[in-house]
Amino acid sequence: MASANERLADAAVGHAIDLTRYSNGVARRMIALLNRADTELFAQLMDALERLPPQSFTVQRLDSLLVSVERLNAAAYAAVGADLDTELVALAGYEASYQHKLLESVLPSAVAESLTISAVSASQVHAAAMARPFQGKLLSEALKDIEETRATRIRDAIRMGFLEGETIDQMVRRLRGTRALNYADGLLEIDRRGAEALVRTAVNHTASYSRQALFEANADLVKEWQFLATLDGRTTITCASLSGKTYAVGTGPQPPRHWNCRSTSVPVLASAWEALGLSKSEIDPGTQASMDGQVAADVSYSQWLRGKPAAFQDDVLGAERGKLFRHGKVSIDRFTDNKGRVYSLDDLRKRDAAMFERAGL
Repeated sequence: MASANERLADAAVGHAIDLTRYSNGVARRMIALLNRADTELFAQLMDALERLPPQSFTVQRLDSLLVSVERLNAAAYAAVGADLDTELVALAGYEASYQHKLLESVLPSAVAESLTISAVSASQVHAAAMARPFQGKLLSEALKDIEETRATRIRDAIRMGFLEGETIDQMVRRLRGTRALNYADGLLEIDRRGAEALVRTAVNHTASYSRQALFEANADLVKEWQFLATLDGRTTITCASLSGKTYAVGTGPQPPRHWNCRSTSVPVLASAWEALGLSKSEIDPGTQASMDGQVAADVSYSQWLRGKPAAFQDDVLGAERGKLFRHGKVSIDRFTDNKGRVYSLDDLRKRDAAMFERAGL
């Protein structure tokens, strides 16, 4: 039977996949919000440009006419910030609750009867996570940077358009892109991708901080934590090199390590006798074996997935890809992108409940 630490590591990989899918769903909702705001923004932009004939163009006149556009841009990103914050508050509570339940589920009965796992406050975890920078910036600062960069991109593109004699339609098309390509060919696609990366990274940052807070609150049980990367074709060398290494709780290179990072952290439990303050001889052999304090061996994504039932593989990859994966005809690197799947927090709750049942936890 797998030890408590091995079960925690196994659960962490599956949960990280689901969090990635969830973050993709949140990113799409935030981008949809920006896209809706862009309808009014481009209407304002065209109105401003129509009031500035080419022969009357000056930088000062253009900047004054773009004030309303900049206000709309700022309002759109403020709305994204507010919606994202609401989402992250809920996520902080969910992640702390999930990890609490997971710890309880893997403890041998002899330990569970004598040890109470401490809970953490969702609001306090969220506030602390938002006060902690990731990639050198607070979430609010990073979002403000994207907003200001986008406003500057709009302004500079219009200045260049006037200097090069472009029509209003040409300037707007260069910024917005074409409907035929779903507007992905516009200059502002750069900022959409930046916003998506920010949202995904913020989700990982919040979840990671929630886990660390729970680990710290249970220092008598969690002796250290292990870095666990999602090992597939998109994993960075940095994350791959850290995967499997352990650190004291509250220290070490915690995820996310970069924008769009999918790495996670898993608790490493002390041995049963260490957690209870007893000698090893006072613990029965079964409990000793299930909670021995040994770090789980690092497992690659492919190794982990190959050990799952066919139905689970099909759920992650799709039915046909699952068959190809099982028969070894296609490399996992070809179809491990989960961006097409969108999970809400309710979906995560249902999925995790099913996972616990399958694992008999």
